[in-house]
Amino acid sequence: MNNKEFFEALKVMETERGIPAEFIAEKISAAIVTAVKKEYGSREIVFCEIDCEKQKFSAYVKKNVVDEIEDEYADMLLEDALKINKRSKVGGTVTIKLDTRKLGRIVAQTAKHVIRQGIRDVERDQTLAEFQSRNRELVTAVVQRIDPKTGNASLTIGHSEAMLPKLEQVPGEELSEGDHIKVYIVDVKSTEKGPKVMLSRTHPGLVKRLFENEVPEIFDGTIEIKAISRQAGSRTKMAVWSANSEIDAVGACIGPRGARVNKIVEELAGEKIDIVKYSDDPVAFVSEALSPSKVVGVEIISEDPRSCRATVPDSQLSLAIGNGGQNVRLAVKLTGWNIDIRPESGFYGEDIAE
Repeated sequence: MNNKEFFEALKVMETERGIPAEFIAEKISAAIVTAVKKEYGSREIVFCEIDCEKQKFSAYVKKNVVDEIEDEYADMLLEDALKINKRSKVGGTVTIKLDTRKLGRIVAQTAKHVIRQGIRDVERDQTLAEFQSRNRELVTAVVQRIDPKTGNASLTIGHSEAMLPKLEQVPGEELSEGDHIKVYIVDVKSTEKGPKVMLSRTHPGLVKRLFENEVPEIFDGTIEIKAISRQAGSRTKMAVWSANSEIDAVGACIGPRGARVNKIVEELAGEKIDIVKYSDDPVAFVSEALSPSKVVGVEIISEDPRSCRATVPDSQLSLAIGNGGQNVRLAVKLTGWNIDIRPESGFYGEDIAE
């Protein structure tokens, strides 16, 4: 490998992998020094410089100029040093350039080794930095492969790859190779095996970011998302609020004829979304949170722990509780209050018989 081929190879790596040529050169330079040092008793006297801009490659050894040699690898007699540099003197050093043509095989082998082994480290660092910059954000990913055994999905996000576990996929949602999907980056950690990226389509943060993208008033801070509770694939409850009393926070999130919320519902494969008005008053907030059922009244039972009793019309009891208790369970998560639901008559079906 001559100098021209060497620097062309670095340029190709920069273009295809997106890794700066200077960075690769630095890694290769260090590896070459390590390889050549073996010929000099592993002494710290070998140096290598690679200038990508000028396309120059040089390797050299620095030896101490002495009257009497004590270390055959690191020392050189004055008479020999003067043949290399006429200004040499005892106590100084002399720089001996190595014939890079003779290093051709070492350079080629070292470059291959660095590209095969070191490039993984570089890519891991780049992946870590890329995902850390987008932590807690919404990103678009392309499904590359679905593991037939585990159901885990391999995704491509930009130039990086990541895994979406089956447990973080929306229940009932069927992903296929080539699909473009939205995923939420829950967390990014650096481990010995490389970056560990936690992706999710079930996290409430996904819904929050989708609304930020769809509703300008949320993006600019005019409307604030106060709380979200979610049962992915089935139902989400979201509480919104605005400091501007003239703005209908709920209406803005729903959009004209439901246009805004419908786009998000479509992205979430039909997941129902209840948007309610947030309030600092727990009575008002709990009443809103039990939507779509109507609430006759809310009685605070205890402030610590937070506990209340909500009364609903008898005809609305099943709606307030929801299928399998889903509605009230999401309302509890949304408000932070334990909610005991009672029918307006004060009797449940079996109680009436009694």
